[in-house]
Amino acid sequence: MDAIPQPTELMVDSLPPGAKFVDAFIIDINGIPRGKRLAAAEWRGVASRVAFSASSLVLDARGHAQGPLGIGTKDGDPDAFGIPVPGRLSPVPWAHAPGAQSLLSMRTSAGPLWFDSRQILADVVARCHADGLFPVVACALEFYLVQRGADGMPTPPPTPPGGRAPDAGHLCPQQVEAHAALLHDLHEALAAQGIEAGTMVAEYGPGQFEVNLQHGPDPLRAADDAVLLRRAAAGVAARHGLRASFMAKPYPNHPGNGLHVHVSLVDSAGHNRFGAAGGQALLEQAVAGMQALHAESMAFFAPSFSAYRRLHGGAFVAASGTWGENSRAVAFRSPPGGAAARRIEHRVAAADASPHLVMAAILAALHHGITGGLQPAAPAAAPTDIFSALDALIRADRLAAYLPPRFAELFVDLKRAEAMDLLEQPAPREFDFYL
Repeated sequence: MDAIPQPTELMVDSLPPGAKFVDAFIIDINGIPRGKRLAAAEWRGVASRVAFSASSLVLDARGHAQGPLGIGTKDGDPDAFGIPVPGRLSPVPWAHAPGAQSLLSMRTSAGPLWFDSRQILADVVARCHADGLFPVVACALEFYLVQRGADGMPTPPPTPPGGRAPDAGHLCPQQVEAHAALLHDLHEALAAQGIEAGTMVAEYGPGQFEVNLQHGPDPLRAADDAVLLRRAAAGVAARHGLRASFMAKPYPNHPGNGLHVHVSLVDSAGHNRFGAAGGQALLEQAVAGMQALHAESMAFFAPSFSAYRRLHGGAFVAASGTWGENSRAVAFRSPPGGAAARRIEHRVAAADASPHLVMAAILAALHHGITGGLQPAAPAAAPTDIFSALDALIRADRLAAYLPPRFAELFVDLKRAEAMDLLEQPAPREFDFYL
């Protein structure tokens, strides 16, 4: 394996002018940035290798150490080194002082860590490419703008002067205009990071919006962009006195937040294979693969209690592996459009799932279906709660072929511990049932 690059061996992107600090971070198993803030002068000295705990990749959703498979506990919690991802050093426009951020890839002297979700996705993409499958992907994420009350519960944002009521509804232009300053700042923040955002629309819930990111041929970058979008939305919203929540189901009586992934395949000339001769058969093989791996992958798509509330809540969210043309009521939708736009929209994942694990599972399924020549089948039952999903993952055989040998065990260990911590304290509604 290659040694960790030394400062003289790696070209480091230049800091933006006037930057006082750098937020240097990896992306953990939940799709959450974890890292350090370094003074600009310190960054210039250590930029090619930032040391911190390797177990930061496998913290729970709160950032607490659960020690899955003993990582971070029985192993003595060793350091690894974050290596800057080329081209991902960018300004942080929402910060109170001029600063920058750098996305890192975690490594040791032996190479990438086997439990790094970015590396898992990179390996799945490499496997697709080796078999002549070149995915083009795009992510669309939904989120709520919320305030958090004294009781900790989310409430819709106040209506700005001249704006519409918070529940003005789906595709309401006035709702977008009511929060135009925030959404404009978010668009500018994404542009500063080299992330091209397309459509921004008001969704069905009060203060709910969707941001569509542009499609491209690099699934790893697309997943990175989805994480950076969540980080930017949180930072920009905070500057406007609000929170951007990507929680799967923050309100019991309103739609949840999804992470929709659009995927197609291109040939060596960049032409969409789903829209070419024989493309329908190829698309159906990809769908069949998604059906085949669907139940095994649910823990990646829906990794929390909240995610299953979203799946049970209707509003065009399908838990089973249904598919169809131009229908939002299915899990795998083929949207309308010409040959160049022919694609599958995977609509199952929650907005707070790991984009890297979601993307890895989707592309593994596409690869499995096409290389195996599968045909779509009647949709089978899928797990309907987090514990059933974890059971399905630990028993997985088809998805397991695309994961490191002990990764499913690690993920199940971590998420079971996270779930049990959540259940340790009684929820207020329990007293209505049992007190």
